[in-house]
Amino acid sequence: MITISISKLTKRFGQTTALHGLDLTIEAGELFFLLGPSGCGKTTLLRSIAGFYIPEEGTIAFDTDDVTRLAPHKRNTGMMFQSYALWPHMSVAENVAFGLVERKVAKAEIDRRVAEALESVRMAKYATRKPNELSGGQQQRVALARALVIRPRCLLLDEPLSNLDAKLRLEMRAEIRRVCKEFKLTTVYVTHDQKEALSIADRMAILDSGHILQVGSPRDVYRRPTSRTVAHFIGETDFIEGKIVAAASGRAEVDTPIGRFHGVVGDALFRPAVGALVTLSIRPECWMLRERAESINSVAGRIGEATYLGEVAQYGFMTGGQSLKIYELNPRHFSARGDSGENLFACVDEDDVVVLEK
Repeated sequence: MITISISKLTKRFGQTTALHGLDLTIEAGELFFLLGPSGCGKTTLLRSIAGFYIPEEGTIAFDTDDVTRLAPHKRNTGMMFQSYALWPHMSVAENVAFGLVERKVAKAEIDRRVAEALESVRMAKYATRKPNELSGGQQQRVALARALVIRPRCLLLDEPLSNLDAKLRLEMRAEIRRVCKEFKLTTVYVTHDQKEALSIADRMAILDSGHILQVGSPRDVYRRPTSRTVAHFIGETDFIEGKIVAAASGRAEVDTPIGRFHGVVGDALFRPAVGALVTLSIRPECWMLRERAESINSVAGRIGEATYLGEVAQYGFMTGGQSLKIYELNPRHFSARGDSGENLFACVDEDDVVVLEK
């Protein structure tokens, strides 16, 4: 296990700056996700860690070793790409052994380590098959074994599940986490898939335009986004514009066109002042539909469009000229009320109302 320390990292391609002075520490043994929209810089950062890109400024260290300008093959990182990149003419075992052969490891040692790697990803019985005889999920396991067999200092994954169908993606998410924890590997994982990151990450960084917007656990980033951009990218949310009428100790009261809300300040560095314009972020599943108003954070309205999806119903809740997204888990009573015109109240807990700087 190693700690990866990134300091003031800047990478340019011609006149375009892909990374802007990034600072980031990835702890030893951590499964760390780089997340963001296309072009945000996440793959550039991963490839800089791997050594495929040399930054113009800043440093990258593996523990105390400065690897900023070290060649990729000297960093001893295991890399999994979006494409499996398996040699079609080689067997599964030969593909996995390739990195060890290049390193001139003794044959007996190669055989032992290949067998261990294939066993760890549950592919030992397929050792003699060719890649075209395997399913997509099986090929991905072989690629993972190949990355593990060299005993890398860290594992780098570049959207490794994007070519798999939905069912295999779910299966491989759990498998990758199991293997990374079993081998106690520091792992950096690039994806644009929010569910993938939320389900298996220890921590994540949200990037946008070459900047890191927020770093934290999946729960912290989802429940306490520090900006509108993060709240919009991670999951779905209702945005409500308003003005601060009172604030103290990380909490605030906000007047909005649909009523007054009590909430928590998302960014600890933001000190809202009375009169400041802010944006509220409320997740659709945090709303609760009631027959009567609660003492705070209740708005009157009616259900407009309603979609029943079995385990959840999705509503457009019309209030004060605004439509709120509300998700009712395990819907029972309200699922048939779409367009009924019946007056209800949408209520939300104070801790689920996040106050963001406008």
